[in-house]
Formats: sequence, C-alpha cells, structure tokens
Amino acid sequence: MANNIRVRFAPSPTGPLHIGGVRTALFNYLFAKKQKGTFILRIEDTDQNRYVEGAEDYIKQALDWCGIPFDEGPGKDGGFGPYRQSERKHLYKQYAEQLIKNGHAYYAFDTAEALDHHRKDHESKGKTFIYNWHNREKLTNSLSLTDDEVQQNLNSGVPFVIRFKSPQDETLHLFDEIRGDIKIDTNILDDKILFKSDGMPTYHLANIVDDHLMQITHVIRGEEWLPSLALHVLLYRSLGWNPPSFSHLPLILKPVGKGKLSKRDGDKLGFPVFPLAWTDPKTKDISSGYKEDGYLPQAVVNMLAFLGWNPGTEQELFSLEELIQEFDLKRVNKAGAKFDPEKTKWFQQQHLQQTKTSILSDQYAQLLQQKNVSTTLDIHKIVDTIKERAVFVEDFWNLSNFFFIAPSEYEAKATKKAWKEDTPSLMHELIRILDDITDFSEENVSTITKGWITGKEIGFGKIMMPLRVALVGSLQGPDLFLIASMIGKTETIQRIENAIEKL
Repeated sequence: MANNIRVRFAPSPTGPLHIGGVRTALFNYLFAKKQKGTFILRIEDTDQNRYVEGAEDYIKQALDWCGIPFDEGPGKDGGFGPYRQSERKHLYKQYAEQLIKNGHAYYAFDTAEALDHHRKDHESKGKTFIYNWHNREKLTNSLSLTDDEVQQNLNSGVPFVIRFKSPQDETLHLFDEIRGDIKIDTNILDDKILFKSDGMPTYHLANIVDDHLMQITHVIRGEEWLPSLALHVLLYRSLGWNPPSFSHLPLILKPVGKGKLSKRDGDKLGFPVFPLAWTDPKTKDISSGYKEDGYLPQAVVNMLAFLGWNPGTEQELFSLEELIQEFDLKRVNKAGAKFDPEKTKWFQQQHLQQTKTSILSDQYAQLLQQKNVSTTLDIHKIVDTIKERAVFVEDFWNLSNFFFIAPSEYEAKATKKAWKEDTPSLMHELIRILDDITDFSEENVSTITKGWITGKEIGFGKIMMPLRVALVGSLQGPDLFLIASMIGKTETIQRIENAIEKL
C-alpha cells in the first residue's frame, strides 16, 4: 500500500503564499516522502474574481526555494491532470446531477431577495436562519415544487443552485488523524450549495471530485477546513466513494495577542510572513520575503516544521532528510502554534553555522563585489573566523570590514579605555619590533610580540587594547595576530601609525 500514498496541496492563486500555506505544503511533502508517495500541487482557481496575476508562479517558486517541489501538478502531468480547477470545469456537473438523481441533492430556485427576507425575519425573532431539513420543504426548490414546475423553471432558464440534502436525525462519527474521534449531529448542518447556475461548482463539490479522481489517499490541510469535514465525508458517502484519511493542522498564531498570524503582525514586528518577496500587481506594494531577508531555506523549513509538530526528543535542528525520516502525524499538536520571530533567527543562525564555509565564502564574495571591494585576502579563512557570530551572510560585513578597509574613525569608548598617555611611545616601539619580523605568520607574530611584552614586564592590555583599536577601530573582532598576519606587515604598521597620528 505504501507506494500508493497520494497527497495534495491545493492553494488558491489569490496572492502570495503565506507561511501557513507553506507549512501545510511541507507537512504534506514530509508525509508523502516518508511513505515513498506522491506530492501533488492542485491550483484551486474556480473563484475567478479573486484570481491574482502571478500568484500561481509564485506558489511554484516558493515550493522550489524551500526544497519541497511537487511531483505532479501544472506542467508536471502524472496522468491525473489537468491540475487547475478552471480547466476541469467539464467534470463537475455530472456529479452534481448524480447526487440529484440519488436523492442527495436538489435544485433550489430561491432568489437572493427571498433568502435575505427569511434571514432578517429570523434575526428579528432572535434566531439564525439555516437552510436545511427544518425549512427546506417550505422554500422554493425541487423538494417543494412539482416535477413539472421544476422542469419548467429549468427550461426557461430560471437561475438555480444545487444544494446538498443534509441527512436528518443522524449522528456522524468522523475520525481525524490529529484530533481523534469527532461526533456531529447532522441536524445542525446546513444544505450547502454545491453548484451554481453559472456552471461553476463551489469549492466543496470540486474539492471532493478532484480528490477522488486524483486518487488522493490522505487530506492534510489547515484547521479552518474542520467545519467542512462533515459535509465532505457525507459527499463521499452519497457518491458511493471511500473517503481519504483526514488530518487538520493547528493554526499558526500571532507572536503577541490572540488570533491567526497575519501579514499585519509581520509588518508591525518586522519579520516576513511570505517565503519570497511579493509585488502586488495592482498597488505595486512590495512585501518582504524570507529569501530576500537573507534566510536560508533549510532554516525556514526547520522553523515551520516545529510550528505544530515535534519529534518527541530534545533535537531541534533537522535537515530536510531528517525531517522526512522523523515526521509522524501522530506528533502533530491539536493546539495552535505561536509564531516566534526570535526562534526563527535562532534556527537561521544554527543552519548558517552548519553551512559549508566554501558556500558562505562564495556568497560573501558576491556581497563584497556589490560593495565594490576587491581583495586578495583569503575570504574562506575570514568567514571561518567570523561566522559563529553571524546570523545572516549580510552580517559578515560588519564583523569583518576591517580586514578590507583600514579604520578611519575610532570608537570613542574604546579609545578612552585603551589609549593612555604612554601609548604612542609604546606603539612606536611595537612598530620597530614588527618591522624586524620576516616570517609574518600568525604564530610567529604572536610569539615575538608576546615575548616582547613579557620582557618589558608590562600588562598585556597596555599593548593589546591600543593595537586592536589601531587595527579594527574598536575593541571587537577575532584574534589580533590573525588580523595582522592576514592584512600583512606593511598594512599593520601603516594602521598603527595612522592611530598614533589621529589619537
């Protein structure tokens, strides 16, 4: 059976993909890959009014960047296409008609005005209007009209919808892989619209038909679809099909306050909620993305995996391969997961440390090029010495610019602490010592300088602190002798002379 596992991620192309959507895709991907199954992308674009130009491409690019590409979908036919709902329109009507024939659905001719009137009438009595078993026989539909009247309406083009006929007085026993057993009293369900007179199905019908025809075995989706579960299971039953297994993922919650994580939270607290930057085609507003903000895709994926799932061990850092091995729906929580921007940075920092220095060096070289800095220094070695203090590749510049550019200003606090009255004469003496060194390697410069300091019987701070200010411009940075050996003897002496002159 394991090989026939088929899951789908079915977003609507109504804008950029929120990280909540990326997490749904990720959990589907991890589940499928662990079972050697198939991960399908289906574009749910039946709502043409909300369709946004470029959104479908964005979804594909986001999945690719995260390293979770789909196996089947638009442009990758696996024999179950087409994979856009708008190209599947011709499929749905027959199933709506089949439901009518079997007595599980009916034509409803109620006008919007009539329904509005019923709604207001109920509200005035403090009740809620629900179109279902307790009033459907009194409304204008094929259950209350004669067969002739129904046929006449259809022939003369009276607008209609097809509604599902929810069963009366039944307790539905449903099962969710994450939430367990769920009981639903069918009397509280409304008769949802499945098909509109414009020839378009509603989400509920299209979704069930597509999942069935694409042989989807497991539906893993967001918690917001939980209220639709009863209807979806009833539709499978009414069409004589076996339903897939269902899992509803917990919501991703705001870092502060109550409710679902939104773009507004990101704007307010300064973190992205989209995987890639997005330019709104209408307003031309640009929303930031994790990629453009310098995050590594593996860090974003690791962070998303922990929103609602945990491996049951202390381990927090996972590669995608390890996530596939460990992922289990039984370890997904029911409760919502609070989004934590600081934890995201922590994941980023950890994954940056695990990235090969050669890859980071290439990225840093590009960054230096953008800053018009040309250098003959060993970038690989520089990255090695600074990377553990960085969160992003962007940080490398602040942590190492003194390797490439001599300080022109000196941090006031550092100077006050390091530069004393006798410092210039000690620095002149140090220049003479350095000038005499022929092998300017880190070890040699360190041995000779430290030997000289010890011989003078003065504290190390009297030399090392002003030397650091001279080479770096502040009291930060890696080992001083490493800096000196890398920038070379001439540059080292030049920087000490500059400091003596300026300070």
